[in-house]
Amino acid sequence: MISVVQNVAIDCADAYALARFWSEVTGRPLHPEDRPGEPETQVMLAEGPVLHFNEVPEPKKDKNRIHLCLRPDTSRDREVERLLGIGAAFVADHRNTDGSGWAVLADPEGNEFCVLRSASERGAAES
Repeated sequence: MISVVQNVAIDCADAYALARFWSEVTGRPLHPEDRPGEPETQVMLAEGPVLHFNEVPEPKKDKNRIHLCLRPDTSRDREVERLLGIGAAFVADHRNTDGSGWAVLADPEGNEFCVLRSASERGAAES
């Protein structure tokens, strides 16, 4: 027997607002029945598990023990700029002069995530 990952659950203070941010990040829609003020909201990813946002009373305190890593279809640096423009915050820079590495950002509620190099950037580095 095995288990299948149904969703990635993200605790938050405002499920709808945070899901709207992640909907814009991923370009994927919210669940069609989700509305403002609901304590649980989902972003319907194209494949794999959904992103499930669940309101909790306690605030985020420390670094995430699990986080999302994004591989953009544009360049990593261009995507970092886009995400900063829609409300992400810059946390740490792990980009290297040879083009490798990643940037750590945080969503509007402080949940960290990484922006990796695009597939084309990785391919160019390997050639």
